Amino acid sequence: MSEQENKKIIFSGIQPTGTFTLGNYIGAVSHWGKLQDEYNCIYSIVDMHAITVRQDPVKLRQHTLEAYALIMACGVDPKKSIAFIQSHVRTHAELNWILACSTQFGELSRMTQFKDKSAKHPDDINAGLFTYPVLMAADILAYKADLVPVGVDQKQHLELARNVAQRFNSKYGELFTVPDAYIPKVGAKVMSLQDPEKKMSKSDENPNACIYILDEPDVIIRKFKRAVTDSDSVVRYAEDKPGISNLMSIYSVITGKDYASIEREFDGKGYGDFKLAVGEAVADHLKPVRDEFARLMADKAYLKECYTAGAQAALNISRKTVAKAYRKVGFVDSM
Repeated sequence: MSEQENKKIIFSGIQPTGTFTLGNYIGAVSHWGKLQDEYNCIYSIVDMHAITVRQDPVKLRQHTLEAYALIMACGVDPKKSIAFIQSHVRTHAELNWILACSTQFGELSRMTQFKDKSAKHPDDINAGLFTYPVLMAADILAYKADLVPVGVDQKQHLELARNVAQRFNSKYGELFTVPDAYIPKVGAKVMSLQDPEKKMSKSDENPNACIYILDEPDVIIRKFKRAVTDSDSVVRYAEDKPGISNLMSIYSVITGKDYASIEREFDGKGYGDFKLAVGEAVADHLKPVRDEFARLMADKAYLKECYTAGAQAALNISRKTVAKAYRKVGFVDSM
């Protein structure tokens, strides 16, 4: 990672809970590679967050490796960025406790994602599910990140991290950078292909609702052909046409064309032609990602070399922050 002092620091993490969706790609991961030249980027596969819901240990290990390979396939260069697996860097858990003692119970009880996940997993409402926003704050604050790429559903967690940083700084003296949100201007939210009123999610029970970035081309095209639209036949972006507007948003991000250009391109053509075009554009765009992912997964030694070096670099930065936090709260120096 570049050591240039004038570059701001970006931190972002993604959970290794299965293959990334097109929504993950457009809203987050596709931007990570582009940010590397402008910012000092720190990226993490946040496997500690993943166990707030029950995981198969064998699958979690596999998904973690796959997620690491996927962020590289999507453009993250371990020579330009720090890219690591969260559980490999002990300072995240260490800082989590310090920050938990500067977080109010009421703040955590207002987190909408806790309410949503509790409803989905009523038989396992564990303490980690309740407190994981504090660990998320530790992920960010350990590196004094200036910016955090967040989707709409993560804004609340970032606001908590800001509040915790400000509260700690006010009580113990300045230490943590108060992070701001980095939100992509285009394509930040991709909706379900079967219910365009809700976000695309890998947990959707309808297999046609979600595109995975490792889906084969024929699967991608088939899912787009089955996408829910409306009874009209005009390709036009409008609030009362959520299905077609979602497809236009995806097509715009993938091709770089604005909505006016897309409307002209498909003037006089039906939804069938448009859905096919979107599917083919997405399938072609993701081919290099699929090919690079396959290459990386075939070279486990190289992957280990990258994530080991990334963890060491992350530890070198974060342990300085944690040591200062320990000293500020009054802990005796260990060495």
